Amino acid sequence: MLTPVTTWYLEMLSPEWLRPTTSSRADLVVRQAEVPSPEFSRFLYTAVGGDWYWLQRLSWSYEQWLRYLDRPQVQTWVAYVSGTPAGYIELEAQPDENVEIAYFGLLGQFMGQGLGGHLLTVGTQQAWNMGAKRVWVHTCSLDGPYALKNYQSRGFKLYDQQVHSEDLPEQPPGPWT
Repeated sequence: MLTPVTTWYLEMLSPEWLRPTTSSRADLVVRQAEVPSPEFSRFLYTAVGGDWYWLQRLSWSYEQWLRYLDRPQVQTWVAYVSGTPAGYIELEAQPDENVEIAYFGLLGQFMGQGLGGHLLTVGTQQAWNMGAKRVWVHTCSLDGPYALKNYQSRGFKLYDQQVHSEDLPEQPPGPWT
């Protein structure tokens, strides 16, 4: 099914732009997944992105996941609620001291609880700690309904917008492909 998709590109050019927010939940912790784990990263990718047409990595083999993850340029930070993975943010250092928020989101059962702003704050702070001079991200009309607003609320500024069409299945694959 040919679907029009709007993609928004946002950036933060200084750590002072960050408008942090925190969660008061005592059972929320955000930790770096320091050991490259294709199984865990694929779980996060499908559990978070399955409802939003995240299709690009579904065909990746174990070796492709490991090659991507086992690099010093990539960091994965995971939000846990009472020990259960609730969402993640994946950061990738790129040339010219750019750090991209490659993937970010929450599992469905944790949406609407104020966790996304907290996780994005922690992830953005970590991007700056990676030596970034610029942190950037793109989101699109296929992502969660609050994604763009969350990025802008944390201080990211829109620098480009593009519209294109994608041939998509009638329904997103869901986490159980």
